[in-house]
Amino acid sequence: MQFPRLHYAGLLALALPLASITACNTRDNPDEIRSRTAEATETMRRDAKAMAEGVKEGMDRDKKNINVNKASREDLLSLPGITEHEADRIIEQRPYDNSDDLVRRHVIPQAEYDKISDRIIAGH
Repeated sequence: MQFPRLHYAGLLALALPLASITACNTRDNPDEIRSRTAEATETMRRDAKAMAEGVKEGMDRDKKNINVNKASREDLLSLPGITEHEADRIIEQRPYDNSDDLVRRHVIPQAEYDKISDRIIAGH
């Protein structure tokens, strides 16, 4: 997740000087240059804020536990390594008393359970 954040930060860092260089030519008056620079700065600020909120939302979504007794098929498919077939089996075998019932009842293999065990619960 670090690479996209750094990538966008790098693009933003390059965009402001580029906007300044583009805005500076001898035919423009200083007021027009200030106006265009202000517009470019506001656009970059707004885009950076939206990007930061999206990253934060994505990180928060990753931290949420999924209740295997109530989760939708799409929620189950968002878990790492869970296939469509496994998601359907999890839904068919409900309810579960605890999350390790998935392995005990042979719904998913132990290796798959190990990948998702910290992200699931089995609440009623």
